[in-house]
Amino acid sequence: MKKTSSTAPCPNFKTPLFLSELLAAHSPSGYENEARAVIKKFVEKSADKFSIDAMGSCHAKIHGKGGPTLMLAGHIDELGLIIKHVNSKGYLYFDAIGGHDKSMISGRRVEILTKNGIIRGVTGKRAIHLMTPDDRKKVPELHQMWIDIGAKSKEEALKRITIGDAAVYDHGLETLHESLIVSRAFDDKSGAYAVNEALLRLKNAQGLSADVVAVSTSQEEIGTRGAITSAHSVNPDVALVVDVSHATDHPDADHRRYGSFELGGGPILTRGPNIHPAVFERLLECAEKNKIPVQIEADPRPTGTDARAIQVARNGIPTGLVGIPLRYMHTPSEVIDLNDLEAVVKLLVAFATSLKKGESFV
Repeated sequence: MKKTSSTAPCPNFKTPLFLSELLAAHSPSGYENEARAVIKKFVEKSADKFSIDAMGSCHAKIHGKGGPTLMLAGHIDELGLIIKHVNSKGYLYFDAIGGHDKSMISGRRVEILTKNGIIRGVTGKRAIHLMTPDDRKKVPELHQMWIDIGAKSKEEALKRITIGDAAVYDHGLETLHESLIVSRAFDDKSGAYAVNEALLRLKNAQGLSADVVAVSTSQEEIGTRGAITSAHSVNPDVALVVDVSHATDHPDADHRRYGSFELGGGPILTRGPNIHPAVFERLLECAEKNKIPVQIEADPRPTGTDARAIQVARNGIPTGLVGIPLRYMHTPSEVIDLNDLEAVVKLLVAFATSLKKGESFV
């Protein structure tokens, strides 16, 4: 697949190198070292200040001209598995890191992150031929699945892996068709890319008043944990969270329950209690002014994103949520449209440059 530089848009449907390397990084919640290294590689030299906090979130800051502080947040962690037990035959038993669909786990190639590098394995379960008719109707529980690394004994397995090692699916980036691309972990490597790419473009923006902090948060998939500490330390005047949001343009989506959202339709802007009304309105104004198509989603409760943690940090932070339309969330093969991703970056840049010195959303 051809790639472009990190600061270029996506003409001719080329995937930015920055995004490609983020997707290739292994970063299950709590084990985000590889993703942090990618963020540092692409962002540190352009930032006025770059740091990594005790939770493992990356903070990249550029200074404006005395305006408010804007926090842009996207999480770098992804779903994973964690090794819990090795039996006498050398098979590994595991638990889930984050919210897995158990029907998706079996028969996958996985990469286990060990102190000595990657160990490859396969998630196994009893073959359908060896099941009773009733068993075939059931999704196996986690303790009924295992990882096969080709070891012949517990001793051999423990020479290669350690209890507590994490694993991710071995499903990399590919082009599906034209601007549609498929990979594991667009949730939320695409959002982390967007907030950092916006920062890189804002570095050279004329007349930027706001201080902008792009935060690549850790451990979102297990409770928005990195966002809690990052929001406290940044203490922004306003925040925008970028995460994936459900595209419902597939055959069995009930639009009456989940709304109607499509790949290629532009960023999804959320409205509801988790979102500050004035921040939403500013996002909408920026989209209209810059001719960026958007889709609007209503959510009646705190969202399952970093926005829910940032909104209630300290004395409360005016927060907005920008969604990247995505099909097949929390599966090994998520799908996004590069045009939507580019539109999200442009919207973040437009919002940041719209902020004026002394402006407040409170």
